[in-house]
Amino acid sequence: MKRSRKIMIENLQRGAWLGLLLAAGVLQFSGCTVGPKYHPPAMQAPPAYKEVGDWKTAQPNDQNFGGKWWEIFQDTQLNALEEQINVSNQNLKAATAQYQQARAVLRYNRADYFPTITGGASATREKFSANRSTTTIANGKTVSDFLLAGDLSYQVDVWGRVRKNVESFREQAQASAADLAVVNLSMHADLAIDYFAARSLDAEEQLLKYTVVQYEKALQLNEERYRGGIASEVEVEQARTILETTRAQAIDVGVARTQFEHAVAVLIGKPPAEFTLPPLPLTTPPPSIPVGLPSELLERRPDIAAAERRVASANAQIGLAKAAYYPLVTLAAAGGFESGTIGKLVQGPSILWSAGPSAVLTLFDGGRRRAASDEARTGYDFAVASYREIVLTGFQQVEDNLAALRILEQEAGVQAVAVKAAEKSLELSNTRYTGGVTSYLEVITAQNAALASEVTAVNILGRRMASAVLLIQALGGGWDRSSLPEHPECCGKLASNAPN
Repeated sequence: MKRSRKIMIENLQRGAWLGLLLAAGVLQFSGCTVGPKYHPPAMQAPPAYKEVGDWKTAQPNDQNFGGKWWEIFQDTQLNALEEQINVSNQNLKAATAQYQQARAVLRYNRADYFPTITGGASATREKFSANRSTTTIANGKTVSDFLLAGDLSYQVDVWGRVRKNVESFREQAQASAADLAVVNLSMHADLAIDYFAARSLDAEEQLLKYTVVQYEKALQLNEERYRGGIASEVEVEQARTILETTRAQAIDVGVARTQFEHAVAVLIGKPPAEFTLPPLPLTTPPPSIPVGLPSELLERRPDIAAAERRVASANAQIGLAKAAYYPLVTLAAAGGFESGTIGKLVQGPSILWSAGPSAVLTLFDGGRRRAASDEARTGYDFAVASYREIVLTGFQQVEDNLAALRILEQEAGVQAVAVKAAEKSLELSNTRYTGGVTSYLEVITAQNAALASEVTAVNILGRRMASAVLLIQALGGGWDRSSLPEHPECCGKLASNAPN
């Protein structure tokens, strides 16, 4: 008899749990998801970049950025510095921490897909008063109570409330992953720009020091001519003036050069006192860069991808706000053992359980849900406008740097002619001066013109290198949207039976 009763109780218990889980499954998978279906914002891209002009770009097969776009410059010193960014840059570490935080928040909210189960145990001993106003059989007695119980609660996602919430946080985590790529690209680009700026100043300093040597020889010649009675003291002082002025310019270059060196040190995560950037004058022009089509930019820039993911997240928030108008369905169950003696606690007659659904619907909230819905829709409009602005800015940055590279290349060609003309003019002026045909003032004028032309040529080369780096950055630096994690909450892909 006892065995039959035990089997009956176990069957009832098992049936209650199975019924509860079946009801949850039916409600979960037969429920509908409220809210608008997401479509990426429409953004028309021009068929080609306007500012390419006659500037020769590399074909995609000629130069492939890959993950290390800086290698296109074929500079081993730059390559070694860039490799240190991923290890030591603090901004990159901060962005990585933000991404990990977004993943953790996603995992926290994704837990709503599953029931919450708690368990507990208690043991009490209580003596009832014999003089209680209510007469019971327990009056004056001391009793014990032992309880071993568990509870299960589960919010059934009938209207897609949980799905929309998880969807929103998943897209936020994907946006954070794209933000991390933006910071990574920016740090590498900043390093390359600072590096080439320092090398450009190395070239300018080299030019000025070479010019100082030439001016020292000119001063020596004028002093000899003065002692011989051929030149005046005025010409000697003129030669000394231009010499010392040029020497001061060479010293002044060191101010900006040390600042760029310190900037590089910070980017690779080192104190400036522990880092030295060896001088290496810039001489090589920038390489050809594959540009591609404007339509490809939407898939190649991480900031555009981040903005698009935030639009998707804002769209999910609209559905989440709409789900608040529908009942909140919850399944709850409790069960365990309770006995007055611990020896009989885990026995059939000590079993207790309860199970059942509940639904709660907000009937009046003073317009709170409508306000939340309006907030979600305006947030979506804001995200769409921000996305389109970022896309337009991306097109602008590509066009700006294409124009800069094309125009600076033309300017470099013209400036090279100007340098040759200035050198020829200086040579002729020196010949005329030593022949006694003209004064030293003509030589000084030619010297100033030649030096100015050569410094301008060096600066143009430095600007071309900076524009090349900025163009690569504007094009996304080889990044591709496919590198975004599909499911940031886990290391690999979700199992096929897991909720999406």
